[in-house]
Amino acid sequence: MSDFFDDYHRAVQDRFETRALADRVAALTVHTEIQESDKLFIESRDMFFLASVDEHGQPTCSYKGGEPGFLKVLDTKNIAFPSYDGNGMFLSMGNISATAKIGMLFLDFEKPNRLRLHGTASFMEGDSLTKAYSGADLIVRVAVSAIFVNCPRYIHRYQKVASSHYVPKPACETPFAQWKRIDALQDVLPPRDQGKVENAGGVITNEDYAAKIMAGEG
Repeated sequence: MSDFFDDYHRAVQDRFETRALADRVAALTVHTEIQESDKLFIESRDMFFLASVDEHGQPTCSYKGGEPGFLKVLDTKNIAFPSYDGNGMFLSMGNISATAKIGMLFLDFEKPNRLRLHGTASFMEGDSLTKAYSGADLIVRVAVSAIFVNCPRYIHRYQKVASSHYVPKPACETPFAQWKRIDALQDVLPPRDQGKVENAGGVITNEDYAAKIMAGEG
């Protein structure tokens, strides 16, 4: 796996005398194509963590959630997922535009399991997959460079209580985001959100929103 580790990885491996172990683990687990077991796991997930990096080398990590099936394995080398309405910062999408390099972490908290994916991402408006996703702004396609299972022993066990009612669903109006009702944001809401605040309950203060978050209503 000489192309999977660089000198910085090797230096730490040598410090703890794990170079041979790292090579063996990589040889056993890392592959460049999506296996059937990977496909089943990925497409069963309703969330994942997305890491991306900007042109200055600054990484960011983002949580992405949806209904099971919102991650689609297109073939053994490519997957896709939607970019839904967010806070307007588009950090992940901007980073993808800048460097395209991403990492994805898929987790199962109930039966501890995790899968990691490295790849090159791209997106475009008007992607042919857009019609398959209700409420998607963009479709992100990822070309896989490496995919591998990871030891699950430190994953805490959690059980899912409920799906977020903000996740877009076909033939169902997506609730308006509560934070977009904050008074300090009213003059900078994008055109598609203007006029929706009153129907959602009217303008609130930042303190009101913080109280909603504490009450689990955000």
